[in-house]
Order: sequence, then structure tokens, then C-alpha cells
Amino acid sequence: MLTQLRVSSLRLIKSPFIKHISKKAYEGHIPLNFLEKSTVAVKAAFGALLDPTKQELVAALGETTSGPALKYMRDRMLQDREGRKILRERPIVSTSTIDLEYLSKLPKNTFGYNYWYFLDSNKIGPDGRTPVHYVDDEELAYVINRYRQVHDFFHTLFDLNISVQEEISVKWFEMVHFQLPMNTLSALFGPLRLTAHERTELLDKSVPWALTVGNQAKFLLSVPYEQLFEKDLNELREELNVIPHPK
Repeated sequence: MLTQLRVSSLRLIKSPFIKHISKKAYEGHIPLNFLEKSTVAVKAAFGALLDPTKQELVAALGETTSGPALKYMRDRMLQDREGRKILRERPIVSTSTIDLEYLSKLPKNTFGYNYWYFLDSNKIGPDGRTPVHYVDDEELAYVINRYRQVHDFFHTLFDLNISVQEEISVKWFEMVHFQLPMNTLSALFGPLRLTAHERTELLDKSVPWALTVGNQAKFLLSVPYEQLFEKDLNELREELNVIPHPK
């Protein structure tokens, strides 16, 4: 499915039918017209429902269905001084920009240490996020890229791990907070992969929490996380109007 989606996209971009929109806006951009983008979205949605772990399909679905939501996210960032600075400077979250060894030596109450611990305990890292291909506006492409790269910061703030149930809890928050269609799909169909007990917990704990925090929190794409690693985690939560997920 992944290979077919990529090959189909490349075949479309090489077609004479879309020469008038084939100029790339950024490295890796695959410009498609509405019909072609819709085709990619349908294929990605079908594949992502069959296997939500295939991040490239989830990413393609997000990029081809999130136009209005990305504009909303960009506009929210523009309303905030730090958000405007992030859009202007475009920081990247990766092992080339973050010293994980330094974070591991910070006091255990800090945001940076807890972020490192989350990554280390789950054997994951800040690299490897799927690159953006199908967003036509270069600034909006950065917005969705930034959203992907700060996702693990959300796990740290919310005290949520990476089990299927906990990922769905994060998606519920993101659905409310960012209004991304792909998060709605994950929030509504993801619970089908849970046990009856897990679905009950999701409805009783996660959904009310996500509705509350998603609406009350400071807009989380406007936060310069990289400058806050030495800050006490609970103090940061208070500043962002965020509360951990209930146990």
C-alpha cells in the first residue's frame, strides 16, 4: 500500500494533465490537483484504517484533508508572539538540534528530563517523522511538520505513554485543540482496536479530559518547547493551562 501510494503520486505529478500545477513549493513537495489529491486521500484513509501504524499513510491522509485546519493552526500561531517567532525562525526538533544526553542529566522534575525519559523508556527518538509531501503552501507545510515534531512533547505534558489507548487519548485532545480531520478519524475509529474495558476508560476518563484541556490550554503549537527544557514540568503545565491525563 505504501509503495503503491508513492508510485501513484509520482505518476500523477509526471502526467501532462497537471503540468500547470507541477511547480514544487519546497523540497519533497508533490503537487496534485483536487481530483488527484482526493484519490490519495481515499487510498490513504482505507490503508490507515486497515493498519493505523503505517505512519506514511496517516501522514498522507492528514496532508490531503487538512487545508482549512492548517490555516486555522497558522492563524492561531500568528495571534501569539511566540507563535509568530516560531513561524519566522522555523525550528526543527531532531537529534541534531536537541542534546538528549544533556536532557538526561537535568533534574528529574524538569520538562527536559521527563521528555528524555519518555523517549528513552519507549526506545524512540525525535528523528524519523514522515516528511511533508502534499501540502501546497510552504508555510502550512511547516505548520504540519511542526505539529508532528512536537507530538512527543504532548505525551510528556499529559503524562501519557504510547499504548494504543493512550495514543487515542492524545488524538482526542488534538481533535479538539487543532481541529484536524485525521485526528477525528483516529479518535472515532481508533477505539475499535480497544477492549471493552479500554473503551469504557476512554469514554469515562479520556474524552472528558480531552474536551476540557483541548479547549482551555494555550495553543500548543505556539510554545517554544526547546527553550523550556530546564523548567519545572508542573510549573510549565500551569503556564500552559494543561493538566495530566487522569490515572
